[in-house]
Amino acid sequence: MKSQEYLLGVDVGISVTKAALFDSSGTEIQTVSRKTTLISPQPGWAEVSMTEMWEMTVAAMRELLELTRIKSSQIAGVGVTGNMVGVWLIDAQGRPVRKAILVCDNRTRPLFEQLIRQQSDILHQIYCFSGCVMEFGCTLPLIRWLADHEPDSLRKAHAVFCCKDWLCYQLTSSIHLDYTEASVLPGDNRQRTYSEPLFDLLGISQWRRLLPRVVASEQVVGTVTPHAAVFTGLQAGTPVVAGAGDVPSSTIGAGAVEPGLACTVLGTTCHNSFVIPQPSFEPPDVGLLFALPESSWLRTMVNLTGTPNLDWAIEQFCGLEASHAVSRRELFDSVQRLAQQSPPGANGVIYHPYLNPVGVIAPFVEPTARAQFFGIKNSHKRHDLLRAVYEGVALAIRDCYDAIGMPEEIHLVGGGAQSEFWCQIIADCTGSRIVIPNGSEFGAKGAALLAAVGLHWFDNIAEAARATISIGRTYQPYPDVKAVYDAVYATYCQLRTDLRRSWQLQHAFTAKSDFSP
Repeated sequence: MKSQEYLLGVDVGISVTKAALFDSSGTEIQTVSRKTTLISPQPGWAEVSMTEMWEMTVAAMRELLELTRIKSSQIAGVGVTGNMVGVWLIDAQGRPVRKAILVCDNRTRPLFEQLIRQQSDILHQIYCFSGCVMEFGCTLPLIRWLADHEPDSLRKAHAVFCCKDWLCYQLTSSIHLDYTEASVLPGDNRQRTYSEPLFDLLGISQWRRLLPRVVASEQVVGTVTPHAAVFTGLQAGTPVVAGAGDVPSSTIGAGAVEPGLACTVLGTTCHNSFVIPQPSFEPPDVGLLFALPESSWLRTMVNLTGTPNLDWAIEQFCGLEASHAVSRRELFDSVQRLAQQSPPGANGVIYHPYLNPVGVIAPFVEPTARAQFFGIKNSHKRHDLLRAVYEGVALAIRDCYDAIGMPEEIHLVGGGAQSEFWCQIIADCTGSRIVIPNGSEFGAKGAALLAAVGLHWFDNIAEAARATISIGRTYQPYPDVKAVYDAVYATYCQLRTDLRRSWQLQHAFTAKSDFSP
C-alpha cells in the first residue's frame, strides 16, 4: 500500500449521504454528510430525487476535500455503497426518467396479495432462488408495479440501477450492477446474478433488457470522467470500483468477511449476519441471503426497525430531557442514565420492537406484526419502559441469531454501537462477546476496502479486512444477568407466537376503519 495515498468511500443512505476519507491503514480521517429529502407522494410510498442525491454527494465530496486539504491527486480510488434494491431509472441520454423508488416503499403490497391469490406458493418459489424474503421495495416487484401503473416510465427507460450504481454511472458513465445487488432483486444467489425464471414468474420478461451487466464488487468499472471531475473536485482518471450494497459493505468495513464471523448492524434497521462459505436457505422462507465479494455469503436475519425504536421512545417519554439537552449525544446520555434506574428485566416490562409498518421478515414472517409493551402495571415508571425498549431490541437480536446459530462473538456497528449501556445489554441478552471496531462509517469503509482490492493493494477482501480492523471496545456477558434475560426471552418468544392471530385481527379491523394499519 502507498502511504501517501487515500481512499474515498461514499455511502448513500435512505435520507443521508456520507463521504468518508480513509488512509492506507484503513483509519477514518474525516466524514462529511448531507441530507436528502425523502418524498412520499402517497402514504407508504418512499421516493427520492436522483438529481438531488447526486448533488448532495457532490457537495459532500467537495467539502471533504476542503476540510482535509487532501489533494485530489492523492486519492487513489473511489468505492461506493448505498441502500439496496429499489428502482433508479435512466433514459438513453443518462437522465433520470422519474424519481427513484426506495427499498422502504410499500406500494407493491396489493400486488403481493394479488400474486399470492393467483399462486399461493409464489413467495416460496422466489425464496428458493434468492434465499431472501421478497420485500415490497425489491426491484422486480417494483418493475411489475411500473409496468401495471406507469408503463411509459419503463418505455422511456434505457437501464434500471440500484442506488450506488446510479452514483457509479454519474462518476464514470459505466452501466452495470454488482452481484450483491443482482442476487437480491430478487435473483439467483447460488449463481450470484439474475434469475431468468423470476422475470417470467413476475410477468416482466419484456423488461429484462433494462437490467445491465453484472460485475464483481471489487472490479474497477471506470474512472472519474472529466465532466464528473469538474463537479466533484476529484481528479479525472481516478479509478472507481463497482462497490457493494450497504449490508455487505458494512460487514466488510466491520471486519467480518471470513466464514464463521458474525456482524450486527444496529442502525435504522438491525441486520444480524453470519458469514458462510456456501449459500444457505435454512431456515426456509425467512430472512435474507447476501453475496459477499469473492466466494462467501451472508445469512442474515433482520429486524426491520433498529435504533428508531429508541428514537420513538425518547419522543414519547423524554420531552423534558430533549428540551434541556444541547446535543443529541447529551440527550442520549441522559436517557441512558434514566433507563439505568430500572434493573435488568425492566421490572417485568417486555417490549417487542416491531415498529415497521411492513411487519417482520425474520426470524418469522408476519406483515401485520406490530410493536407493543407487555406487563405494565401502575407501579411502573418511564425508566422501566425505556429499559424495556433497549432490552427488546437486544432480545430481537438474540431471536434472529437463534434461527441461524448463536455466535461466540459478534462485531457490532451502527448508531446503536455508540451506547456502552446498549452494548452490554446485547452481550447479556445474547451471551456472546460483543466487539466494537474503531470507526463510525463502516459502509463507506467497506466501499473503500473494495477499492483497495480493485487497486491491488490487497490480494483479496479478507486480507484487506484483517489488515485494517482495529478493535475499540469489547463487552463480555455477565452470567447472572444472562440468567435473568434467559427467563425474559422465554416470555418474549411465547408472546410473539401467541400474538400472531391478534395482529392479523387488528390489521383486518384497521384496514376497514379510518385508522392507519
